[in-house]
Amino acid sequence: MRKYVIVTDSGSDISKEYLKKWKITSLPLSVKFEGEEELFDYEISPERFYKEMRTGKSAKTAAVNHQRFLDEFRSIAKRGYDILYVGLSSGISSTYSSARSAALSLKKEMPETEVLTLDSKCASAGLGLLLYMTAKKRDEGASIGEDYSYAEALAPRICHRFTVDELSYLRHGGRISSAAAIFGNMLGIKPLLYMDSGGFLKCSEKTRGRRSAIEALAKSYGVFTSEKPSKEIFISHADCISDAELLDECLYKKYGCHAKKIFDIGAVIGAHAGPGTLALFFIGDAR
Repeated sequence: MRKYVIVTDSGSDISKEYLKKWKITSLPLSVKFEGEEELFDYEISPERFYKEMRTGKSAKTAAVNHQRFLDEFRSIAKRGYDILYVGLSSGISSTYSSARSAALSLKKEMPETEVLTLDSKCASAGLGLLLYMTAKKRDEGASIGEDYSYAEALAPRICHRFTVDELSYLRHGGRISSAAAIFGNMLGIKPLLYMDSGGFLKCSEKTRGRRSAIEALAKSYGVFTSEKPSKEIFISHADCISDAELLDECLYKKYGCHAKKIFDIGAVIGAHAGPGTLALFFIGDAR
């Protein structure tokens, strides 16, 4: 059985330390503040990025392009490995499309190499959780085909529940109207959002105040999974570690479980959600 490399992109918000530990290769998306140079998202720390955003700056992001994927895939194939790419939802980025086209190009060049690509319909540490489980399956001895099928079946069960602190960032992304953002901020409205089975962002409910939003996030865990307590829970945050820790505390008080890991939301996801975003990811019965 040929060995294979799991490849992803930085839309997973998983640190280099953990990606190395899980033996996963990641290609970075790019981010750019207006009037400044474009950077790969690992070139700007979350602390610096959100500090800039809090001054009123907005950032644009760019997907990983076809050539960068092809170069990386070719390098892996020349070392004698097959490739399993599990990437950021095509519902919010064209990155998966680039990876898919690069995979088709490589197959023409090196037909002996197996290149499988999976549109995870996941983002941030939801994609990270899927990658973690996929890497575990690989380490248990699964073939590339078995691991692909496992990830494909698991992805629709990766629940994404999150809230934002400022509605203006959702307005910039076209998720809500300007009027809704203005009045929502005035009234202290904190929406609860989720990623649906198609990989698109949707609003599930609205709460008043940050504490209520955090408690609603914790409650969603109890609603969407029957496997309690679960060891496979990730939390991610955009410069609001105390809120992330409070969410973890709520999970423990309600269900007797803690998050396996709390991650920073990187620049690419953070550019669209804004500082103060808080997210919970777990394996549910369905999304």
